[in-house]
Amino acid sequence: MTGAETEDDIPLGERKTVTDFCYLLDKSKQLFNGLRDLPQYGHKQWQSYFGRTFDVYTKLWKFQQQHRQVLDTRYGLKRWQIGEVASKIGQLYYHYYLRTSETSYLNEAFSFYSAIRHRSYYFQVNKENRPELVVKKLRYYARYIVVCLLLNKMDLVKVLVKELSEEIEDYTQRFNTEDQLEWNLVLQEVASFVEADPAVVLNDNNVVVISSNRLQEGSVPPLEQGMVVGQLVLADSLIIGNCNNQVSFSSSSYLLHSLIKGSGSDGLFQLEQRVASQVSSDVEAASQAGYRVKFSELTIDMFRMLQALEREPVNLATQTSKQGVLESSEKPAKRENPHKYLLYKPTFSQLFTFLSASFKELPANSVLLVYLSATGVFPCGHSDYEGPYDFGGILTNTNRDVVNGETVQKRNQAQKEMHCLHPGDLFPFTRKPLFIIVDSSNSTAYKNFTNLFGQPLVCLLSPTTYPKGVQDQSQRGSLFTLFLYSPLLAFSSVCGLNSVRAGLWERAQEFLRKVYRDIGQMITRSRTIDQAFLQFFGDEFLRLLLIRFVFCSAALRLHKLFRESQSFPESYPELPKKDTVESGLLQKHVLELAAMLDVRNLFWEESQETY
Repeated sequence: MTGAETEDDIPLGERKTVTDFCYLLDKSKQLFNGLRDLPQYGHKQWQSYFGRTFDVYTKLWKFQQQHRQVLDTRYGLKRWQIGEVASKIGQLYYHYYLRTSETSYLNEAFSFYSAIRHRSYYFQVNKENRPELVVKKLRYYARYIVVCLLLNKMDLVKVLVKELSEEIEDYTQRFNTEDQLEWNLVLQEVASFVEADPAVVLNDNNVVVISSNRLQEGSVPPLEQGMVVGQLVLADSLIIGNCNNQVSFSSSSYLLHSLIKGSGSDGLFQLEQRVASQVSSDVEAASQAGYRVKFSELTIDMFRMLQALEREPVNLATQTSKQGVLESSEKPAKRENPHKYLLYKPTFSQLFTFLSASFKELPANSVLLVYLSATGVFPCGHSDYEGPYDFGGILTNTNRDVVNGETVQKRNQAQKEMHCLHPGDLFPFTRKPLFIIVDSSNSTAYKNFTNLFGQPLVCLLSPTTYPKGVQDQSQRGSLFTLFLYSPLLAFSSVCGLNSVRAGLWERAQEFLRKVYRDIGQMITRSRTIDQAFLQFFGDEFLRLLLIRFVFCSAALRLHKLFRESQSFPESYPELPKKDTVESGLLQKHVLELAAMLDVRNLFWEESQETY
């Protein structure tokens, strides 16, 4: 209650309004904090909990709107408190997106975050001498930026970064805090993310044109009449990033992890001096090593792959009658996108746990996709019997392999790396349809598969080495993943194009759509292709990935810089090259695209390698 009033001075109805508001507020905080205790894997346990949480926040939001005058005068409700409720609802939608992979919920998160900014809910925070309130504002900005990145609102991201920079400067000057370096690293990571694309599209006024690379209507070649393909549907995917050159700013990552997941305490601004010291050493290491771009717990390669597995988002506002909050009963009837788990630097046990959960809950006639972007682990010696554990694999996180505060010593070199994910580790999951993408310096280890259970199984494998000029761009993400995400962007990058005019870009994209149709016909009409490829070809996401993979292989085979066989993508089972990646028609298309972009001199007339 405000002022010198006593409870007896307040009418009973208004007193009840304040009591009901306090109950809803406490209940909402309790349910929201409980989200972090839910298991991160599995599709069923969390749904009822989210339903209850949405219901309470729906009531809380409506209640404060209907009784704003009473709450202002009797409770002393401040605008930043309304902003905090709106921010929590935005986080709920973001969490719901992570759980369901439905991009429409990103639009809902964006709506709430945008309203906070436009209505200046946090405007008065800077006038109060409470640093923890300013941290709430900074964390809101970081969450808002993540959602804008995922929605490709890059122009707005730049505006928000500028505002966040000014807020950080004001915060650190006023309160002389220890966490200035952390927030500056947040800014650096976002800036690197925004500038990650190797080429940009410019309109006639030299302004960058932002386009989405999510699956859109008409972007996937339709199946021909009478084409016999499988009826499998991509239902689940694991997107894993663990490259050693993705330097993790340890304290910055902790800060971002906690604010994005909503699990950090409000006292997070009181960070220890030792953490700031660790940030300084991380920055120095990063500048020497040339780290791969990342923001929060999302690398640029993970970011690109997750968008390649999503349809263009629609706005939920047209589907719901209530403004603002989604009720538990208002869920889309049909899932548009495959469910995704995003695992940044997982340990082997974490990766295996998520794999097992996905495998267990995979519906009938569905596919599990595993994307591995990680450092290669190579075999130590030669074995008389070369089985699925003798070719190495990819590295999982070793940082958590600690006993009594000390890292466990390296094992005998004759023994296998315990943190390696070997091809054999995935054998149990081939009991169901499995689609694997490996982007690693030891991707070819995954050629050594044996299809023990006769289920559809395909592995798309990145080149293991790149020409020097291409290696120099690796901190902006892998070229192989870039081809799977945006073939024209990757093609422009490998040709050294920093910018392309919008009109030319559209003509090239239209030409590529024709190329995709031809590649689709090559795959389905080949008489020697392994049936596994055709089993996956009925799903639009997998069809597009397979077509882009074939285009990538053909383009690199013709490029003059790519001379070594290790610089070409491979697959398991092997594609019939003459029918696909070395097809005369496809080579002609690649050269036509190169001529269109005025880089024809970078390519051979025909493939120089024979296999």
